[in-house]
Amino acid sequence: MQIVAVQSDIVWEDKQANFARVREQLAQGNVEPGGLIVLPEMFAVGFSMNVAGIAEQEDGPTHAFLAELASEHKSAVVGGVVTRGADGRGLNQAVVFDPAGKLLARYSKIHPFSYGGETKHYAGGDGVVVFEWGGFKIAPLVCYDLRFPEVFRHAAVRGAELLVVIASWPEARDSHWRALLPARAIENQCYLVGVNRVGADPYVTYAGHSVILDPKGVPLASCSSQAELLVATIEREPLLAYREKFPALQDIRGEFLGLL
Repeated sequence: MQIVAVQSDIVWEDKQANFARVREQLAQGNVEPGGLIVLPEMFAVGFSMNVAGIAEQEDGPTHAFLAELASEHKSAVVGGVVTRGADGRGLNQAVVFDPAGKLLARYSKIHPFSYGGETKHYAGGDGVVVFEWGGFKIAPLVCYDLRFPEVFRHAAVRGAELLVVIASWPEARDSHWRALLPARAIENQCYLVGVNRVGADPYVTYAGHSVILDPKGVPLASCSSQAELLVATIEREPLLAYREKFPALQDIRGEFLGLL
């Protein structure tokens, strides 16, 4: 399955401008039907706390754009969107559409970034989500979740073979991004796609360094700090062979995760 990660420079709170940028970037690549296109966290607006101004309904413009993109490229598309939760705060979500416009998954970020004030404006999700596409079981996660290995382990126990992390990860902690992504791939014996943004918003600068990793944490493709496409092809058979040869996941003690 082909993975296409769109590392974009996001225009602050301007959905239409960001939709256009994504289309332009994808037009520069050779996107194969049946693949997985991945966009950053809050790709349509930037990492904004302005929930009142950016949140949308489940039939809103960002949802419609992602569904259209999936149809145009005959691929599944993962992207970040903001909706509203039951308590009135926002939900920072990763949503996935297939080429028919069907919603394959909706994941709410379990760990809003308290250090950056996100918990004041966004509620946390209540569980991991695993969907199937291209023969893989896939779990989407969002940015700050990367610092919490237990949620990745829950995804692995539920059968995830590909972990997708969409992010707005700041340049100030770029070294953490680069260290934690391979750790999550290695410990869960999963392919992993980490898609970050570049550029700057009114508050933070972003370093990019999106990457596609194999289950041993080895990069299959990686980005610099410029807006660019990241493309790699992954296969399920080598993953299964590696897990069979080195069956570390069989030794998970579920009682320590509250799983048993």
